[in-house]
Formats: sequence, structure tokens, C-alpha cells
Amino acid sequence: MFLAGAALLASGFATAETPADFLTRYQTEARQSTPGFSASAERGEKFFTATHGGEWSCSTCHTKNPAARGKHASTGKAIEPMAPAANPERLASTRSVEKWFGRNCKDVLGRTCTPAEKADVVAWLMNSPR
Repeated sequence: MFLAGAALLASGFATAETPADFLTRYQTEARQSTPGFSASAERGEKFFTATHGGEWSCSTCHTKNPAARGKHASTGKAIEPMAPAANPERLASTRSVEKWFGRNCKDVLGRTCTPAEKADVVAWLMNSPR
């Protein structure tokens, strides 16, 4: 565990603290497999609202409006808005962003999200109004 943390720190991965940092990081990672990749807010919105062959989409719990409060479909627990403009705590911590992408992508997709998918969602959330 320590070595993984040290590797993250050495790569600069553990220091992102703004939505723009996450967007840049995920775009850069996506370009390793797709040269010239550029995040798309439009693709991010489509990704967020699609069920991907399952029963749930991201918007099932988070709503289609990322500036609105959501509610977990199973537990009923309140979820604060996803858009950084409506909730400055969103996309502000590497630990939190990676935790929630990891958990939610597995719930919705049954797998981890790709860097391109993450970049698109971050682009959409960054462009969402209050």
C-alpha cells in the first residue's frame, strides 16, 4: 500500500485538487491509447444518463441535473450536487474522485471507467451551471 501511495505521489497523481487538474489528467491518460483525444461535455452528459445495458445510470441517483441534489436509489441517502459550480467540494480531492469513480463505475458499468469516460464526465460536470 505504501509503495502504491509513493508511486502516486511521485507521478503527481495525488496532488490534483481542482476540476481542471482532473480533466487534464484524464485527457492525458486517454491520449495514451487514443492520440488526439479531447474530452467532450456532450459525450459526458450522454455517458452520465445512459444505462449502459443495465438498470441504473449515473443519473439514477445523481439526477440528470448535476447542480441538483440526488438520492441513492437503494438506500435513499441524500447526495450533494455533482457540479463543482453548485458544490465546490466536488472534484476537489484525488482520494474522493478516484473512490467515487471506482465505486460508481462498477455499480453502473460493471467495470472501471476508462480515462476517456472520466474526462468526458468531468468536462460535462465542469460545464454544468449552478
